[in-house]
Amino acid sequence: MTPQIREAPLETVWRIRREVLYPERTLDGIKLADDDAGSHWGVFINDAAVSVISLFEAGDESRFRKFATLPHEQNKGYGSLLLGHIMAQAQGRVIWCNARTSALSLYERFGMRPVGPAWEDQGYTYIKMEKWKSYQP
Repeated sequence: MTPQIREAPLETVWRIRREVLYPERTLDGIKLADDDAGSHWGVFINDAAVSVISLFEAGDESRFRKFATLPHEQNKGYGSLLLGHIMAQAQGRVIWCNARTSALSLYERFGMRPVGPAWEDQGYTYIKMEKWKSYQP
């Protein structure tokens, strides 16, 4: 039952994204226009995905989006494991996300800091979080 990090199929990413982040939306409503341009990663336990994240790279920046862990698998360290993997992949690059304010403490533990003011979108409060230095586990 050792967690494995590996690329995740978009169908798996979309299923978890919808279940965790946007249960009120249709499957088409949770897809990103540029999903095909990103890399999608998951933590798998016994070949079942429990946490997913999507990474998009442009220039010297990496942006992660739609980071989600199944509710019954939260607080077990799987999200931190996956975020650490993404941070290591972005070594030497600026890494950022638009974070729900309810998740700020997780991102701060990884050395990310808020940039600019928070905003509301579709019932959620967000703030841009970024990290400029290389990740040190």
